[in-house]
Amino acid sequence: MIQLLMSPRTTRTVRGLIGTVADAVRSVIAPASLAEAPAVETVPDPVDVLTADELPPVESIEAAAREYERAADQARRADRGKRAAKKVLDKLPSGIYGGWRVFRTPSSRQTPDLAEITRIFKENGLGPVPMKSCAPSLKVELVEVVPVDVETLAGVAA
Repeated sequence: MIQLLMSPRTTRTVRGLIGTVADAVRSVIAPASLAEAPAVETVPDPVDVLTADELPPVESIEAAAREYERAADQARRADRGKRAAKKVLDKLPSGIYGGWRVFRTPSSRQTPDLAEITRIFKENGLGPVPMKSCAPSLKVELVEVVPVDVETLAGVAA
C-alpha cells in the first residue's frame, strides 16, 4: 500500500490536486492573483544595435518578427518531436531495426567539469567558482496597436 502512495504517478496526481485546491482557495481570497501575467525580465540592449537613423522600415521589422516567431514555433515543435522519439530510441541497444541503424558515437563537444572545478577551488581556498551570465535570449511577441484618432489629438492640442 505504501509503495502505491509513493509511486511517481501518485506523487504527480497529489501535486496536481494540491495545485487545484490552492487555485480554488486563491480564486475566493484573491481572484486577481490568478489573472496576473508573470513579469518578463528584460536586459539592456547590446552595444551594437542600430541607431534611430539606421532603422529599416517598420514593414521590414514586422516581417522579420513574424518570420522569427514562425521559425521559433517550428523549432519548438521539432524539439518536442525529437524528445519524444529519443525517449524510445535511447532505450534500444545498438542494432538495425527495419531500415534504420541505431548506434552511438562519442561527442566532440566538451564542457567544464564544474564538480571538479568546485573541488579544486575549495581545496585551495579560492572562494566560489566565478560564473558569468549567458547571452540574453531574443523574444518577439505580437502586440495590439491602437489606432490614433487625429481629430481627437488635434482637439486636445488646441
